[in-house]
Amino acid sequence: MTDLTVFGAPAAKGQSKSLLNLDERTRKRNAAEARFRLIGKAAVAFGIIALVGLLTSILSNGLSSFQQTYITIEVFLDPAKLDPTGSGDREAIAKVSTFGYAPLIEKALGDTLASRGLAAEGLTPKAVSELISKEGPANLRNYVLADPSVIGNTVSFDLLAAGRIDGYYKGRVTMESAKLDSNVSPEQLVLADTLKQAGILVTKFNWAFFTAPDASDTRPEAAGLGIAIIGSAYMMLIVLVLSLPIGVATSIYLEEFAPQNWFTDLIEVNIANLAAVPSIVFGILGLAVLINFIGLPQSAPIVGGLVLTLMTLPTIIIATRSALKAVPPSIRDAALGVGASKMQSIFHHVLPLAMPGILTGAIIGLARALGETAPLLLIGMVAFVREFPAGPPDGFFQPASALPVQVYNWTQRGDPAFVERASGAIIVLLVFLILMNLVAIILRRRFERRW
Repeated sequence: MTDLTVFGAPAAKGQSKSLLNLDERTRKRNAAEARFRLIGKAAVAFGIIALVGLLTSILSNGLSSFQQTYITIEVFLDPAKLDPTGSGDREAIAKVSTFGYAPLIEKALGDTLASRGLAAEGLTPKAVSELISKEGPANLRNYVLADPSVIGNTVSFDLLAAGRIDGYYKGRVTMESAKLDSNVSPEQLVLADTLKQAGILVTKFNWAFFTAPDASDTRPEAAGLGIAIIGSAYMMLIVLVLSLPIGVATSIYLEEFAPQNWFTDLIEVNIANLAAVPSIVFGILGLAVLINFIGLPQSAPIVGGLVLTLMTLPTIIIATRSALKAVPPSIRDAALGVGASKMQSIFHHVLPLAMPGILTGAIIGLARALGETAPLLLIGMVAFVREFPAGPPDGFFQPASALPVQVYNWTQRGDPAFVERASGAIIVLLVFLILMNLVAIILRRRFERRW
């Protein structure tokens, strides 16, 4: 027994017996703890500030992409220009290109100005028609080809305003910048204000941003995410169908059935290593094996899905094995004790209890795959695609794009409107990622069991 344990032992010289009086060592320890807490709070605050700054930048640049400017005019579908033979044959009508529809739009806009008594001072008829996007004739042609019986009628049509006109109402274009811009003039902006006051030009929600395909560099106002959303959906479907059963089956075997030897240790080490491999390496593998060796088509969701499956498998396997390890051994012992086989104890007792962790790992792996860009660039999904892929399974082998690749593609173009579109696509991608993580939380809560 030491002196410290003796009741009533005398205190050291100059030291108080009360626990309320802190000695020098205790004060230093408390000061160090206070500094650590302060550093932790500062780190959290810095992270929150950085996140708020990032979201503010994305939202301020991208929210405007969900609004678009349209010009509503009455267009007379002249049979003499659209159906010269008068046969009504769809093939004959289809021979009329978009150049044949442009004069109809130019005349309709001029007639609208004349009927409303609106003046286009200092502008030629061609300059007036440039207020409408070059996508307008194509949209009108598609409308006619969908129903040739409308030829000969006057229809009210919402046509996209040109990119500079749309940018004027979103703050990208000003009167001063228009003086130096060859694509728009101050007189055209004045006419646009006149049309807006007359109710002919309106800015409304842009549903086409979610449904339209990509557009050329000369018509950024028509660019949409339709093909990219379908391509991402196809790839996620392939990843889900392949990675979840393969990953879960691999985890069950390694955790419950595999013997502990050098071979299984080698497999576990390689799985852990694959989880840390840069994603671009999987893209090189897809390019070398799936495209160059097997001969699968470039820019196809099947190739992207297979590459992302290989990249996601390690994440799902690691998460599933962790979920299986979290199930107490007593559950297995109890099942075996009442006569269940090894397979029955796993599939009837262990697997249901591990399901929340398995589903969470799978959805997080899918969310990571959804945001990957580097492997998709290597397999050619950065190509310009205008045609929508067919439904599955044929659509898996047809050219498509993906949301992160579309963001990369738009940021490489010169027009500021594409930067706006890229920020809008990032918002859509973030919404999908947030929804997937919410689903993971809900499923974990739904299937969570306590023992």
